[in-house]
Amino acid sequence: MTQTRFAPDRGLTVRMVVTMFLLGLLYVAFVGALLALGVQAVVVLVLAGGLLLVQYFLSDKIALFAMHGREVSPQEAPELHGLIDRLCAMGNTPKPRVAIADSDVPNAFATGRDQKHAVVCVTTGLLRRLDPAELEGVVAHEMSHVAHRDVAVMTIASFLGIVAGLMTRFALYSGLGRDRGNNNGPPIGLIIMLVSIVVYAISFLLTRALSRYRELSADRAGALLTQRPSALASALVKVSGEIARIPTRDLREAQPFNAFFFAPALSGRGVGQGLATLFATHPPLERRLEQLNRISAQLGRGGV
Repeated sequence: MTQTRFAPDRGLTVRMVVTMFLLGLLYVAFVGALLALGVQAVVVLVLAGGLLLVQYFLSDKIALFAMHGREVSPQEAPELHGLIDRLCAMGNTPKPRVAIADSDVPNAFATGRDQKHAVVCVTTGLLRRLDPAELEGVVAHEMSHVAHRDVAVMTIASFLGIVAGLMTRFALYSGLGRDRGNNNGPPIGLIIMLVSIVVYAISFLLTRALSRYRELSADRAGALLTQRPSALASALVKVSGEIARIPTRDLREAQPFNAFFFAPALSGRGVGQGLATLFATHPPLERRLEQLNRISAQLGRGGV
């Protein structure tokens, strides 16, 4: 793997390892509980494993299809390709595929299982609203996700939350476990549902916590690479303000991809501050701007 010039983040690496380890333990315990209840989980695991492989190897194509994005050539988007070429040279990274999504929601995302299969996609709404320096900051942020390999980790971690629901529905609707569920025995279906809810809740909170930290890490790495944290801060303020003006219906269509976006499409409107922070895929805007201000001050003193 090419050694990139994106600032490494040991805290992110530790969090990714710990999150995947805990999720692994969680799902081993989950499968063990289902087997103990008499559910034939092997069939469901094979199905879930197949879906996970599809998600892992085709995540870039799935994301582009869902977001109505398409790859563009240097002839179609010379300025965007030129910007990414410069960032690749600065960061010593392979060039990702370049895509544009026809959406007025100003946003960007990176996906793909590794640097060789990565794609960086920006929306037409983002291209219209940002100046070149701001756009460079956003793209550097997205490319740092690929360099840190957290895109692949999030793809796997976010998918694991689906497995609990899949296994529960399969068990309940196919009659698995009924052989042990009689009038005098325990309510197997209810127990399976409760176990599944607990597993989903824990995996949800683990992945959200990792998602919030990786956004701060990408902000830092992108700002240090471009040496212009103020441009990234300006982009954050502009994108957040513009998203607030987008119709809620359009934002709901993009919300399933919140964890992969530069800025969240919907960020807990109408939810208490504590719950909003706990469930958020991104840290609060104020925290991101505060970190960028610190980086700017450190760069001014020559301390980074």
